[in-house]
Amino acid sequence: MCVIWGVPYLLIRVAVRELAPATLVFARTGLASAVLLPVAAYRRELRPLLGAWRPLLVFAAVEIGVPWLLLNTAETHLASSLTALLVAATPLVAAVSVMATRHEDRLGLLRLTGLLLGLAGVAAVVGLNVGRVNVPALLEVAGVAVAYAVGPILLARYLSHLPSLGVIAVSLGLCAVAYAPIAALRLPAHVPSGRVLASVAGLALACTAVGFVIFFALIAEVGPARALVFTYVNPVVAAIVGVAVLSEPFTAGMGFGFALVLLGCYLATQRAPVPVAVAAAAEP
Repeated sequence: MCVIWGVPYLLIRVAVRELAPATLVFARTGLASAVLLPVAAYRRELRPLLGAWRPLLVFAAVEIGVPWLLLNTAETHLASSLTALLVAATPLVAAVSVMATRHEDRLGLLRLTGLLLGLAGVAAVVGLNVGRVNVPALLEVAGVAVAYAVGPILLARYLSHLPSLGVIAVSLGLCAVAYAPIAALRLPAHVPSGRVLASVAGLALACTAVGFVIFFALIAEVGPARALVFTYVNPVVAAIVGVAVLSEPFTAGMGFGFALVLLGCYLATQRAPVPVAVAAAAEP
């Protein structure tokens, strides 16, 4: 997940140079749903969703429709690595949300220390210069972090009893239908370049179709809050891609920050001792 959802920041940055943010959402969700819906239908994972269409609509909007538009719009003004750094606040938002709703998976001192260390680590890896960023774009990324934190919680509480592949396939399809009219009005004046088309394909197939399947498995394994800790490593992936593809320098701060990220992730994912019955109830 660190790689699959670390690379999209670069791909989005490339794609929005020639595609409108809403058009990119449509292309990404449309292609991914075209791949996943037939598979979900073959596995008979669509019919069980009929009785849960209300929470499914909310989940599709919160996890995909709204944050992807905000993210695409923000990356028209922000560097991909900086955007990844800001989205790394998602585990903190998720932990606070879990505590506020009295979920059994509470945030202890050890995990809080890990989350803060991880956040400090990504700051050292990327380096944040607040004076040069676009304030509306910062607010858009903040909205992305909130949505990404709430989405897995909605999934765990209202949709965890449903087939995961069917949930994500239908969610992507719903978003594609919703964005189709907007995308039709924002078509590019010419055929996008090969680099942009490759970015869209990578976003839709690897980062979305494959990524969400793995992400759901991760939530089932460790719970919604800890599943988001991998977002701390996303900026590290973005930095590595920047060094390899864009010839960006690798600084001592990056190396030090990477060590903090690893330590923070280790501490933040430690489980507090709880009774077996409570632990079982906390798992989606």
